[in-house]
Amino acid sequence: MVRWLYTAAWYLAMPLVLASLLWRSRRQPGYRLHLSERFGGHWPRADLRPLIWIHAVSVGETRAAQPLVARLLERYPEHELLITHMTPTGRQTGEALFASERIHQAYLPYDYPFAVRRFLRAWRPSIGIMIETELWPNLVAMARREGVPMALVNARLSERSLRKGKRWAALIRPALASLDLVLAQSDDDARRLARLGRPAAPALGNLKFDVTAAPALEALGHRWRVAWLAGERSGGLPRFCVIAASTREGEEALLLQAWAAQLQPPALASRFPPLLVIVPRHPQRFDEVAALIEAGGWRMARRSRLSEAQRCDAQILLGDSMGEMAAYYALADVAIIGGSLLPFGGQNLIEACAAGVPVVVGPHTFNFAEAAEQAIEADAAIRAPDASRAVGQALAIVLDPEQRQSMSDHALAFAERHRGATERTLQALAPLIGPSANP
Repeated sequence: MVRWLYTAAWYLAMPLVLASLLWRSRRQPGYRLHLSERFGGHWPRADLRPLIWIHAVSVGETRAAQPLVARLLERYPEHELLITHMTPTGRQTGEALFASERIHQAYLPYDYPFAVRRFLRAWRPSIGIMIETELWPNLVAMARREGVPMALVNARLSERSLRKGKRWAALIRPALASLDLVLAQSDDDARRLARLGRPAAPALGNLKFDVTAAPALEALGHRWRVAWLAGERSGGLPRFCVIAASTREGEEALLLQAWAAQLQPPALASRFPPLLVIVPRHPQRFDEVAALIEAGGWRMARRSRLSEAQRCDAQILLGDSMGEMAAYYALADVAIIGGSLLPFGGQNLIEACAAGVPVVVGPHTFNFAEAAEQAIEADAAIRAPDASRAVGQALAIVLDPEQRQSMSDHALAFAERHRGATERTLQALAPLIGPSANP
């Protein structure tokens, strides 16, 4: 009965769904593309080879899926893979990461029964694997009806999401209980999943620890250091670089205000002119953040208009490019993690640690609660109560070579110590996928 009401609400909301797509497409034209896929309009697949379907809603989930996708391709050479997304940026990230002829990409349809049925019958997956948080009641129910086993892997559930899930428990509990497999990131996530109706979900670790940076991107970041930072400080010494990574709405203004205050008096800025790199989380905000920087009177450069060999004499560099975070971390001396300064829950700090970059997080890290606490305990990261002190701590780290090197070493060790979730996940999925040609 509850799912029937949920479905009726979806149908009543269809005009709003279409209006939302068109509204979003004003800033992200990608929302106007492949509209039919949003409602199950996928061409039936002619190839009859078995298909493993992975759903990665957006950028973070797509990057998290990267090591799992690589191992699935290797272990199951007779299978094809379908990667589905909900956002254009997720799809663009997938296109950049996954270049195999055996990989297809599409949007997952909205949770209309007719759309989900069309999707499943067009692609005929042998298994569905959802990454981290996605759980659609009609999708799960229809997959069971069509005989498609479903798994939720790398599952995370914050206290905030748990409270929200309890409000919709009549919908969420049956969907969660009917999944064939649930694999949690951590013991805390497993305990929260149990409180939502899924007991005994094994905690296998976080796939994001197994993500490795592309060597080409690391090399690009090192070339940036040579071209943009070398010989800019007094005495011909290199400048330092602080990156504010994956910032969210409202955080850039706080960071710029704190940056200006920390570089007072002006003599400090002339003697010690560090480069601040701001990389907004969402590409549709690039122009908005550029306007904010310019309004503050800062000398700004945009990555999209700056070649790797060109001298960078800007005070602020706007990272307005997609898929280059590994290069930005190779450029940086310390990272302030976006989404943690205001209550967004924090973005991924694991990538910075894996690059050996000391990390500063703000007070809000509930999306990566365990990883953040573990990084702090490992002396790979420190927590600041607000943006002002986050900037102050970042500058203190770059001014202290011993602390900077110590935190870098601890960050690398922390990331290495938590690898292995991909292999454990692969082993858990094996009974649902079937025999492997390359065990």
